[in-house]
Order: sequence, then C-alpha cells, then structure tokens
Amino acid sequence: MTTPRDLLELVRAPAALSVPGDVVAGAAAGGALGRRTAGLACSSICLYWAGMAANDWADRRLDAIERPERPIPSGRVSANAALGTAATLTVAGLAVAGLVGGRRALAVAAPLACAVWTYDLAAKGTPVGPLTMALCRGLDVLLGASLSSSAVAALPAALTIAAHTYLLTALSHAEVSGADPRLPAATLAGTLSLAAATAHGSAGATQLTLAGWYAAQFGRPQARAVVNPSPVRVREAVTAGIVSLPALQGALAARGGAPRVALALAAAIPLARHLVRKISAT
Repeated sequence: MTTPRDLLELVRAPAALSVPGDVVAGAAAGGALGRRTAGLACSSICLYWAGMAANDWADRRLDAIERPERPIPSGRVSANAALGTAATLTVAGLAVAGLVGGRRALAVAAPLACAVWTYDLAAKGTPVGPLTMALCRGLDVLLGASLSSSAVAALPAALTIAAHTYLLTALSHAEVSGADPRLPAATLAGTLSLAAATAHGSAGATQLTLAGWYAAQFGRPQARAVVNPSPVRVREAVTAGIVSLPALQGALAARGGAPRVALALAAAIPLARHLVRKISAT
C-alpha cells in the first residue's frame, strides 16, 4: 500500500526547497516581489514535483536495474499512480499560476510545464538533456517576473540559474556509473565562475556572502569528486548542488534589492541538508 512517505520520496520532496528561490529571484530582479510571489512559488513547486514523478515513471524500467530501491521498481508506488500524480500536479501548477497571475503567468507556466515533460519523456539522456533542464529553471525564474512590467530585467538571473542547472544536470548523468575526473573539474570551474559573476559589482554584504557560500557548499564536494569520481562522490556533489541553490538564488535576490528575503531563502539550506538525509533529493 502506498504511503505518504512513498509519495514524498517519489517527488523528491526535500528538493522542492530549492524551487521557490527561482521565482523570488525573478520577482526581485523584475521589481515585482509581493504577495502574489508566494502563489507563483506554489505553482512552481507543483510543476517541479510533477517533473520528479514523471521522471520516475519514464525511468521505471531502467530504475528496476540501476535503482531498485526507488518507489516504482520497489513496488511501493504503481506506475499508474506515479503518472497520475505527475499529471495532477501539472494541472494544479498551471491552475495556480492562472489564478495568481492570469494570462501573463500562464504564458510562462505553460511552456515551463511542456519543457518539464519534454525533458522526462524525450530529452533526458541525450545531448540536449542538460539544455532542456536549464530551460526549465530559466523559465521558472521568469515565472517570478511574469507580473512585472520589466520582465526582461530578470533575464540575467534566469541565465545564471539556468547555467547552474546545466552544470548540475551534466554532473548528474554520472551518478550511477561514476565520472571521468574532467567532468567534475569542468563543473567546478563553472560553479566558481557563476559565483564570481553573481558577486561582481556587489551592492552589499548579503550578495557577496551568499555568492561565496554557494561556491563553498557546491564547490567542495565537486573538488572531492575530482580526486575520487566514484558514483558516491558524484551523488554527494549533485545533492550539494541541489541543496546549495538557495544561496545562489539568495545572492540574486539581494542583487535585486531584497536582502532580507535573500537571507530567508538561504535559511532553507540547513533544513534541506537535514531532510535529504531522510529522503533522497536525487
């Protein structure tokens, strides 16, 4: 019998703590941070969880070989239930976006939902997989700016989060088999470059501190994976990339003029680190 914990594991519940910061960073950059931002963040979480459930449905046969402990191959969640969960969460995410932000929010949420399903059903495991996942996160940032009159101002933040996602997705492809040391070395160089670019022209200590924290949190496990690129080390680096994302989002929010909100985002990192010990984020 499927339990609530099984469903939480299916959608990688702790990883959702990395999602609201996309919307907040976009809203801050576009000058649209307000009460409706929370609603858009809820829409974003629903679409993210939908993607996780659809991912496991699409990978159910491969997971039976490589990750039999996952909810579907272990028999704790049926394939039909996983697909139904993904579809329901997708509809919920689009509905919330429409209720909160109307046509302008739906104009971003609908392509975001399409990109999520495209990744899970077609792009994953192909050369365009990391690009598709990066597109998902970039659109997520733009969802936060969808209520702004100057949404184009959020493009730098969207590109930053998209670049992080590209690096993380590329690294995640080696979670099962391990990596050539050149892969974590390349993603580490990209991570440090992103942190430096985000901290550049810092208008305050919050932006600079959070950019440095992001570099340290994600950089250290990648450095360990360079020395020992085993599947365990790579998975640790991928988990760190998910957990540390709120620090990068917070630095972007601080750059957008919301340092207090930035600190609130970063405060999710200790909680996320604790939860991923109980429910895997990868």
